[in-house]
Amino acid sequence: MTLLLSTSIKAQDIFDIVQYKARGDGKTINTKAIQRAIDDCAAKGGGTVWVPSGTFLTGCIYVKDRVNLHLSPGAVLKATPLLSEYDKKTMALVCLKGVQNAAVTGTGMIDGNGGSFSIVEEAPDRPYVLLVEGSQHITIRDVRLYHSARWTLKLFDSDQIIVNGLRIYSHVNHNNDGIDIDSRNVTISDCIIDSDDDGICLKSEQPGRMTENITITNCVIASNCNFIKMGTGSLAGFKNIAISNCVLKAAAESPFWKWHKIVKGVTDTISGIAGIALEVVDGGVMDQVMITNISMTGIQTPIFMRLGQRKNPVGVLRNVLIANITARANSLIPSTIAAVPGFQIENVTLRDMVLQHTGGGTLEDVTRKIPEQETKYPENRMFGHSLPAYGLYVRHAKGITLDNIRFTLAGNDARPAIWLEDVQGISVRDFVPGNGANPSTTIRQVAVTDFRYNNVWEQ
Repeated sequence: MTLLLSTSIKAQDIFDIVQYKARGDGKTINTKAIQRAIDDCAAKGGGTVWVPSGTFLTGCIYVKDRVNLHLSPGAVLKATPLLSEYDKKTMALVCLKGVQNAAVTGTGMIDGNGGSFSIVEEAPDRPYVLLVEGSQHITIRDVRLYHSARWTLKLFDSDQIIVNGLRIYSHVNHNNDGIDIDSRNVTISDCIIDSDDDGICLKSEQPGRMTENITITNCVIASNCNFIKMGTGSLAGFKNIAISNCVLKAAAESPFWKWHKIVKGVTDTISGIAGIALEVVDGGVMDQVMITNISMTGIQTPIFMRLGQRKNPVGVLRNVLIANITARANSLIPSTIAAVPGFQIENVTLRDMVLQHTGGGTLEDVTRKIPEQETKYPENRMFGHSLPAYGLYVRHAKGITLDNIRFTLAGNDARPAIWLEDVQGISVRDFVPGNGANPSTTIRQVAVTDFRYNNVWEQ
């Protein structure tokens, strides 16, 4: 037969779901009809299962080896709310489980109909829109994924995955992550994501299996939580990750989170939490991470890095480069690099950044004792709604480089630009604090050793 994604597919390799009695009337449940088309296609060596224009109500369908599920323009696969149409062990609308050389393509829509399921955070009886699990050589291209009841696209324990050109919009239920990655050798590119929960989230939820060799590029990401995140699940960890050329912005809507009413100092009616959140709190290792060329608006905190401890021993967070960043933040919570006592985040470079902050910090913010919160769930506000610096707070770290960093302030701030506490080895070069600041010192040091600086502008 022809190759799976060939542009010259033969007629006999196309399996139209309408020919299997599927009806696109938005009322008929078509789970069995669509699955018959997929099974027949796989049994005959593979090809394309064609979803024509229309709204096809369905439960869980399983894509098989060498099958391309293709949604034509105007095609909608819509989730039925009948739980009997789903596999309780899978809980996904479209599932690729234990398959190879398969794809989901086309410019049609997979509608999770998420508002028709339990609207309760962490409720188990809610399907993902699209799940890839235990699979290899998978392509997901151009489809629209809408209104998930849970995470939208989950890539779990899989290898060699290409995700390109997706349009994700999901704001009808809790835990509406855009893309969750717990796999290896994954490329995400040219996607537009607008999600209520984390935009793109890397996880590591199986001991001994790293999430590694991941590239994410050329994406527009909107979120009411974290925009680009690694964690919270970090049992094995993350290695060899490259993220570049992304734009982060405020979500189109925020039905569940009213941060301006929750977090003191946040004034925007819609905003996300952290632009970049790197979290190791389950004992894993984060190593060799590079994040470059990111523009952020609609965020509370530009960068949040946490080495913590929930139930497992403290892990490792090291060798991170974050460069070429512009950000406009909307809170009193600055960028944060924080481990727990006795451990250190190591070898982090922040380079070529312009970060704008609101100002408004007080002397009380400077003198407030900051709790360690060793076992608390990691989030930018875990230490309180402010910190004793307006630009960067670093505690329990080693080998930190700040190179060509410029802060600007929209209003006066009594806090120093940078707070360093229990830091061994820090280099600061070409640093300019906010013009509106009035701190007692530009960089406050507490238990800092081996501090080097060059061309630091002083107030």
